[in-house]
Amino acid sequence: MVTTGAIIHGKGDFLRFSEQEHPIALQLGGSNAKDLAHCAKLAEERGYDEVNLNVGCPSDRVQNGRFGACLMAEPQLVADCIAEMKSVVDIPVTVKTRIGIDDQDSYEFLTDFVSIVHEKGGCDHFTIHARKAWLSGLSPKENREIPPLDYPRAYQIKKDFPHLDIAVNGGVKTLEETLEHLEHLDGVMIGREAYQNPYLLAEVDQRIFGQDKPIIKRSEVVELMYPYIEQQLSEGAYLGHITRHMLGLFQSMPGARQWRRYISENAHKPGSGIEVVEAALAKIPKELGV
Repeated sequence: MVTTGAIIHGKGDFLRFSEQEHPIALQLGGSNAKDLAHCAKLAEERGYDEVNLNVGCPSDRVQNGRFGACLMAEPQLVADCIAEMKSVVDIPVTVKTRIGIDDQDSYEFLTDFVSIVHEKGGCDHFTIHARKAWLSGLSPKENREIPPLDYPRAYQIKKDFPHLDIAVNGGVKTLEETLEHLEHLDGVMIGREAYQNPYLLAEVDQRIFGQDKPIIKRSEVVELMYPYIEQQLSEGAYLGHITRHMLGLFQSMPGARQWRRYISENAHKPGSGIEVVEAALAKIPKELGV
């Protein structure tokens, strides 16, 4: 998520991405319809494939900015924001939300939200984190773990709004679970598990989309990252900012601990380059063929 303020007033280029990332969505945080529309237009001009409005983050900082999960209590405002964004872009404008907030967690509360945002704002795609959010008393991390998951509630939304695209998010750890959800819904969003265990995605094309293509090896993933790493380093990037996202690639494999340790101990050193990743890869036993 990037806030509208960061994009409009920040000094950094928060809209940069690599062409290999397509299709790519920009998730925006904000509640000012004009600012959101401005940022959506910038995203479209930069080549993004989708703009998503965050109506699910429960952090205090986000609430103080009047965006995130607290906006579930203001469905008309969300609808106004979506309508304004849709009026200036041709790419999809979508919403990611929760099943409820605090004590406003009835099914009727969720259906009212979806109905208003769809009918008044024109939103046709909702990704539902199948937990409610507590706006006080729990940290963002706890809000991703403590409130119980309620997948059937997302399933029921799809039944009651069959003309909408409904995806689910929250606690999905395997492709088997993904396939089960897809029997009821249009899509599945995998968050933490894809970050902590990125090789989970290696078989998505084959198992989810039915493509006939070889499954890439973990070592091949690392080697495919080399040109990207070299390019980023040449532009002044810090190696550790790249490799920290690769630490989970060999999760549960022999040598995984050595891979993580070597990168963690060396990627932060001044002048560290591609040789750190190559040396870390050498910690994985070659006989594994991974």
